[in-house]
Amino acid sequence: MLRSRFPAVHRLHLGCLLIAGALVSHIAMAETATHIDAKRFAQLDQAMQKQVADGKLAGVDTLIFHDDEVVHRQLTGYKNLADEASLTEDTLYKIFSLTKPITGTALLMLYEEGKFQLDDPVEQYIPEFKGMQVAKDDGPDGRPVTEAADHPVTIRELMTHTGGFTYGRFSQSQVDSLYVEAEVLDPNSTLADMIQKLKDIPLRQQPGTQWHYSVSVDIQARLVEILSGKPFDVFLKERIFQPLAMNDTDFYVPEDKVDRLATSYRPSENGLQPMPNEPFLTKPQFLNGGGGLVSSMTDYLRFARMLLGEGEVDGVRLLKPETVRMMRSDQLPEGVDGPNWAPGNRFGLNVAVVTDSEKAGYLPEGTYWWWGIQGTWMWIDPENRIITLGMMQNTDYQHSRVVHNTVSRILFAPAE
Repeated sequence: MLRSRFPAVHRLHLGCLLIAGALVSHIAMAETATHIDAKRFAQLDQAMQKQVADGKLAGVDTLIFHDDEVVHRQLTGYKNLADEASLTEDTLYKIFSLTKPITGTALLMLYEEGKFQLDDPVEQYIPEFKGMQVAKDDGPDGRPVTEAADHPVTIRELMTHTGGFTYGRFSQSQVDSLYVEAEVLDPNSTLADMIQKLKDIPLRQQPGTQWHYSVSVDIQARLVEILSGKPFDVFLKERIFQPLAMNDTDFYVPEDKVDRLATSYRPSENGLQPMPNEPFLTKPQFLNGGGGLVSSMTDYLRFARMLLGEGEVDGVRLLKPETVRMMRSDQLPEGVDGPNWAPGNRFGLNVAVVTDSEKAGYLPEGTYWWWGIQGTWMWIDPENRIITLGMMQNTDYQHSRVVHNTVSRILFAPAE
């Protein structure tokens, strides 16, 4: 399979790279400390090497952190196939929806300052959302028949994806089509522009009745701007990135770091095809709170460690312990299921929460997590104090979920 996917020079370099990856991979603690058998780390290495060798992924970086140290890390493959540029520890990745837990953290920092309550109506701070209508039935000319929302959307509902909003691309309805038509997430617009578009589009379903993936985290980003009086990127930089020394995390990659940015790849009959990095090399007008950040493994580990530390890492505190516990607890209304594509999970505030380990690919119960559409992922297990992170740039999000499930089963499934 390797021969069919890569030219000879890539095959030779890849063989050296896989050997190097095995050397870079390290195990610093025994099974009794990490709760993960060392043999499982070897299996993880082999599985990720096979993903690259089979041409499924250009490269993948996996990391496992326990208590106060990295106990395993493996970098396999390339950040750029054309240049045969191997992944490095400082490679930058488009993390897409791994932005969401960061946005949620920003909003919860303002919650702790007393700027709002979780059950406050969003319209209290964004008056454009007063009197929202809800799609009831399909109507003529692509406009649904509507009814009044039975209650105003709350901030808690924004943070649990139960507010009635949608994305326009992960489901089909007349409301979804209106999102596409209005270009709700137009990169040449602003968060304030997005609100002006959303106010004229009905909710997809009554608020509080269904978990439905949506632009609600982008609305949260706008709330951060309104409540703090600062542009979203400035708030993140001043209140999260600088305090945590996340020096490589931003909405774009500056010129002096361009060579560190991994290329995204799209699978095709002719192998992995590169996607342009240019859209990520200049500061965007739209500060996408739901999926706009670029980061590194080192930076995102700092953020994840802050959450594992219940709001604090290395003496820097962003959130109170009780706020982080609230974030990682089930916040869904009674009778509302979690994501239908993630069995065994409920939902907290901008993160999923494992409630049935076996159904959730054997992630330990209580693990809270999320992932990005090009495959980046974060799992935080507070009981066993383990963080698992993965970075890759793969546009086939269904295959990314296969990779995630492979990793979780290797690391956490009961021994046979």
